[in-house]
Amino acid sequence: MVSLTDTELVEKANTAFYETMERGDFDELSALWLDEGVTCVHPGWPVLTGRGEVLRSYALIMANTDYIQFFLTDVEVNVAGDTALVTCTENILSGGPAEDGGELGPLVGQLVVATNVFRRTSDGWKIWSHHGSPVLTETDTEEDDNSPS
Repeated sequence: MVSLTDTELVEKANTAFYETMERGDFDELSALWLDEGVTCVHPGWPVLTGRGEVLRSYALIMANTDYIQFFLTDVEVNVAGDTALVTCTENILSGGPAEDGGELGPLVGQLVVATNVFRRTSDGWKIWSHHGSPVLTETDTEEDDNSPS
C-alpha cells in the first residue's frame, strides 16, 4: 500500500472541504473542523470565533445557496510539523434561491483568495481556520480619464 505524504493528505483534506460545501453536506463539513479554537472569515464578514459560530455560518450559507461550485487554482500547501497552511484562489460559481418559482436563481461568479490552516489530529488533518477575501477587479479608469468634462 502506498502511503500519502503529509502534503498530499492536507491537499486531500482541503479538497474535501470544498467538495463537501458543493454537496451541501453539513454533517460532513462539521466533521472536517477541529473541536476547539477555530476561526473563520468569509468575504465581507467579521471574524467568527468558536466551533458553534463558525458552523452556524456554514449552515446559513448552505440554506441560502441552491448551487455552488468551486474551481480551485493557485493551490499551495506548506506543512510544518502538525500544522499546515493552504493558500488558493476560489473561482466560485453560485446561485441562490429562484425568484417567481423558477428552478434556480441567476448564477454569479466570484473570485476569492483563501487561506486554510489545518492541524494534525488522531483523526487526520482538521481545519483550524479559514479566511477568504474577495478579489476586487480593477475598473477601467483609463476610459474615465479620457472622457470629456
